[in-house]
Amino acid sequence: MAQGQKPHEPTEESREIVKSHAIVGTPQEIVCKIIGVSDRTLRKYYREELDYATASANAVIGGELYNAAKNGNIQAQIFWMKTRAGWRETNNHNLVSEDGSMRPTTIIIEGGE
Repeated sequence: MAQGQKPHEPTEESREIVKSHAIVGTPQEIVCKIIGVSDRTLRKYYREELDYATASANAVIGGELYNAAKNGNIQAQIFWMKTRAGWRETNNHNLVSEDGSMRPTTIIIEGGE
């Protein structure tokens, strides 16, 4: 803080600005310029907004995803099951022949007349 300068006083408006930008991932150096504070001041006075904004956004979007899945949105259901229930899509190719070797099996193709 420069000599003679008053300490920063957060307002409800500045808190809301910081929170809104933190939710969408605006870099902190840009947020500092928007509200006119240093990075140190931002971290000192807006720690809670910075720390909890992403969790808050995830809760809102997660709730919407959950509701969409509950209401029959197949894409939301698949996404939920893959990310929350451990489902996964796999392509398993068995490249070992019946005798355990990796030799190809002879396939006989019978032709027509």
